[in-house]
Amino acid sequence: MAVNKNALIRYKTIDKCLQNGFRKWTLNDLIEAVSDALYEYEGKDIDVSKRTVQLDIQMMRSDKLGYNAPIVVYDRKFYKYEDDNYSITNSPISNQDLTKLSEAVSFLKQFQGFSHFTELGSMVQKLEDHVYTQKTQEKSLIDFEKNDNLKGLRFLDELYQFILKKEAIEITYQSFKARQESTFTYYPYLLKEFRNRWFVIGQRKKNEGLMNLALDRIVSIKKSEEPFVFDSDFNSETYYKNAIGVSVSPGLEPETVLLYINHKQAPYVLTKPFHHSQKEVSRDNYGVTISLEVQLNFELEKEILGLGEGVKVIAPERLKRHIKERLCDAVDAYETEINDKNMRTIAKRLEYKGFGILNHVYSKRDIRKLKTRLDNYIKAHDEQAFGMREVLKKMPELKELLFNRNFKKLIKSIDKDVFLTKAVYFDKSPKDNWYVTWHQDVPINVTEKIETKDFASWTNKKGVISVCPPEAISKNTFSMRIHLDDTTVKNGALRVIPGSHNKRLKDEEITLISSNSIPFVSEVSSGGVQLLKPLLLHASSETTVQKRRRVLHLEFSSIELPNGLQYAEKEIL
Repeated sequence: MAVNKNALIRYKTIDKCLQNGFRKWTLNDLIEAVSDALYEYEGKDIDVSKRTVQLDIQMMRSDKLGYNAPIVVYDRKFYKYEDDNYSITNSPISNQDLTKLSEAVSFLKQFQGFSHFTELGSMVQKLEDHVYTQKTQEKSLIDFEKNDNLKGLRFLDELYQFILKKEAIEITYQSFKARQESTFTYYPYLLKEFRNRWFVIGQRKKNEGLMNLALDRIVSIKKSEEPFVFDSDFNSETYYKNAIGVSVSPGLEPETVLLYINHKQAPYVLTKPFHHSQKEVSRDNYGVTISLEVQLNFELEKEILGLGEGVKVIAPERLKRHIKERLCDAVDAYETEINDKNMRTIAKRLEYKGFGILNHVYSKRDIRKLKTRLDNYIKAHDEQAFGMREVLKKMPELKELLFNRNFKKLIKSIDKDVFLTKAVYFDKSPKDNWYVTWHQDVPINVTEKIETKDFASWTNKKGVISVCPPEAISKNTFSMRIHLDDTTVKNGALRVIPGSHNKRLKDEEITLISSNSIPFVSEVSSGGVQLLKPLLLHASSETTVQKRRRVLHLEFSSIELPNGLQYAEKEIL
């Protein structure tokens, strides 16, 4: 049975209504919905009678179109699908439709080979393969790239109609970076597919510039009452001429990009070029150099990174530098992967030796951010960089970077009940060549001086009161030194005496032990940490190189203080 366009619109509209189980649908409701749909698609009022919709429902229920729709009436006036998951769009194609599709495929195949129809090639093959599988019920002979779980495809048809009719839309959208969705008026101009993802290109406001929106991040769309605004400078045929992918900067001129592709990857790049501007510049026994005339964008970087070690950027320099940074960050992600064995080893070493070192706790990217934020804060607030106390109270934004997954795993492996009690930032610049002699650290940072049994040796440095606790409490405390620069013996790395943390030593004992022991030099790479127990004998030396040594010193405890004493910087992790 031949089905005209208006009938298909009616069937799809009724199907869409009955799929919406949150509303009860009477016959009059369906008539109104069908009338609105016909007006939207045809642009004119079309009279839809009660009998027409009743016949449509009867046709959908029947086998004539292959739908066999389970439409039922309840409460004597409301229509719904008996199967909540049913839709006519999921129905198999009828034999009659298969015959017509076969005829269409045969007709289209006549145009293959003509220059005006070069883009029909894959479309015809897809249709032919689909018809074959439906007719024979056999497996497909061609496996095209697809992503059945891709979100947003349901908006394709609606967006196409809005673009076709030049209508503004009200769109609710949430990008990957946004914390919540936003709703705004949008003027769509073009649908674009790239790497099996769909995008719509348009304008949010007049004279604001073009904006790409990914369909998989669209929450909802509907027609807007705002008049449509078209950018007269937009040309869909030339818009992507100088770019790979969908990220285009209209005012940005293309640049010459030179890439060296090794002999292993060269055949793949030469047979499937990155861009239509790709040219072979030179070749040798080890690979080939190609040039591209393109804008520098995210998609270009993805194509380059996708070849891994098989490609090297020759020019421009900033692209080369950026790709190198991203590759280093990628390696860093593996370097900073700490396993449970590492955790157990360092926890035992801390207990028995009094110290432990674990490199690659923080990525280079995290360290760059920490150094930049600390330097900017000190410059803006004219702070004392050497020994800046209460740093996390002054800069709470650092917590997100510091308290990462590795940090939490490491702390909890030592003591699951621990909390932060102190945070100090040290910046040893080349001109500040200070060092410390052999000593033991025992203070706990408290809010005020209170005379308490077993607590002695009160100190007051710049308004911060510290107190020496009994040795029993020091067993449940430890410190962590987060190194923001590479620390070596040449720029003042700590020297420690393993096992010296078990008791408080007198001055003569410290002299005797330090003079007759071989200390361990705590060289720590940028992004690494050193853990220290209280009372561990340690010292540092003068620097012999003109390099900074920036360290964040954090102290932890799991002991609640008695008799009114309170930690000055207590923070639960």
